[in-house]
Amino acid sequence: MDRLDRLSNRRQKELMQKPQMIAKTIPAPANFRWPGGRHVAVVFNIAYEAWSEGAVSGVGPMGNPLPAGVFDDNAHSYGRYGANAGIRRLMRVLGEAGVRANVFTSGILAATDPDQVKAVAAAGHEIVAHGYAQDLIPSRLTPEADEESIARTTEALTKAIGSQPAGWISPRATAGEETMRRLVKHGYRWQGDVLDADLPYVQKFPEGDLVAIPLSIEFNDLSHSMRFGRTPQQFVECFNQALPHLLAAKDDTVIVDVLVHTHCYGRPACAWAYGEIAKQCAKRDDIWITTRGQIAKQLLTALS
Repeated sequence: MDRLDRLSNRRQKELMQKPQMIAKTIPAPANFRWPGGRHVAVVFNIAYEAWSEGAVSGVGPMGNPLPAGVFDDNAHSYGRYGANAGIRRLMRVLGEAGVRANVFTSGILAATDPDQVKAVAAAGHEIVAHGYAQDLIPSRLTPEADEESIARTTEALTKAIGSQPAGWISPRATAGEETMRRLVKHGYRWQGDVLDADLPYVQKFPEGDLVAIPLSIEFNDLSHSMRFGRTPQQFVECFNQALPHLLAAKDDTVIVDVLVHTHCYGRPACAWAYGEIAKQCAKRDDIWITTRGQIAKQLLTALS
């Protein structure tokens, strides 16, 4: 057993010895449905992200990585596109479709470009706190740094849009051990850092309750284009192939996320595909186009 294996095993034992940070979970009721008796909810999501000064996107268009220690200005420039242009294009295509989205927003953008963040909220989209910067992943932060990221994000977004966001999704959707408890103390009502269920559920902490709303990963522009090399047309086709099967499974109540990033599918050759899915969904009455904030309210109403 090498050193890394020993460290990994030690870390796993430490985590197993820690008290459970969740005292109890409450699932959605049996036969839970969306409004109107629907069983398929579709959530349109936009990742509107930025990085700390000196940090860059971990994904870029160049296939040849630079040597360790060399600043990747290409990836840095690629990541900046979202805030410079991509967000406005995606707002336009959703506006044309008449669809509102969850917009995962880095706190640093509210601090540096509050007018744009305010415009997104004013258009009717739900601002979701997304950490202060994309490189500040809670699971990698000290408790003090995690607390600071939550506090700075909350303050910046609240100042920009005039009210505190109700929901939080961490960078990489990867929370730290105590992130959820900190979110409760900061007034958040739901979080989307889970992938372990189809339906929302309530997490009960000593500090209070938090609705956990699972994030589905099947329709994500970064994995679709960067990992699998598929086209925007195939993005639409993948969704259209899946939807009839989801609707046919009438006993299966689900959430379907369609997620794009402003620096990836916010570009001219790609944004149309996101808009096409939105337009197609907007014409249907057999699905519930919604946001996570509305999903949280639906669960709490059903449990009351």
